Amino acid sequence: MNKLTYYIDRGLHTYESFLEYTVPSIEKDEMLARQLCTYHILQGRQYELLANEMNGKEEELTLKDLGENQRQQDERTYDPAHGIPIEFRKVLYPGSEGNAANTYLNTIKVDRHWDVLRYLTKDAVEVPSFDKMSVTSTEIDEDRSCYVLYVKG
Repeated sequence: MNKLTYYIDRGLHTYESFLEYTVPSIEKDEMLARQLCTYHILQGRQYELLANEMNGKEEELTLKDLGENQRQQDERTYDPAHGIPIEFRKVLYPGSEGNAANTYLNTIKVDRHWDVLRYLTKDAVEVPSFDKMSVTSTEIDEDRSCYVLYVKG
């Protein structure tokens, strides 16, 4: 696992390469964390994961462009120099185009992507100041420098 390449599915079996990460610019555990996210927010746009594939020592993600990301009023941007933020948001009701109305619950910061992986691989998590909640989807929001776990319950 030396390279992670993002592709956009343009339809009719057409895939456009648009982003690439290589070791050592990001660590292997960060590559894996990105692959576990259902949604990716990049440069003001929202993408949904369609496929996650291996090609030798390279990792490939195929994404569907869902359009402009609709930010929530309570979203904040984090400083990545002070830990890796994991934000918990409760899904209120489904929206269109993959967007859903949600509300902020809490944020924790972890030191390593290994700790992020613990959260991304769970069906239910303890949300600080709340009970155990079911994870409905996960997201990496590069624009806000955080991971987001969408929860219900």
